[in-house]
Amino acid sequence: MKPVPDRPINVLGGELLSCSDEPKTGFFRDGHCNTNDADIGRHTICAVMTAEFLAYSKYVGNDLSTPRPEWSFPGLKPGDHWCVVAARFLQAHDEGCAPNVRLEATHIRALEVVSLQILQKYAV
Repeated sequence: MKPVPDRPINVLGGELLSCSDEPKTGFFRDGHCNTNDADIGRHTICAVMTAEFLAYSKYVGNDLSTPRPEWSFPGLKPGDHWCVVAARFLQAHDEGCAPNVRLEATHIRALEVVSLQILQKYAV
């Protein structure tokens, strides 16, 4: 059995860096794309929002651009960093509108859904 690391690991094998504190992102709203088994969607990919991806996400049923004050959610705009669901990222990739990715802030469990080669295509 492999030992469990003390700190979350990114897709490059290093320590998982923060994705965004403004707005505060992550399944746990801790600024990191941390995950566990309760995170069914795997919010593991630190993506840099684009107008195209935000429009696509809204089109497929996840409106990330409209503010939701009742959830303390300011709404995202192009340039914001946000932990996105790995399967949604892969879907956007397949549709030709995936956002850029910060590999150092993308959790290693993203690799359960998206290959490192695909993620590297969008690396910033």
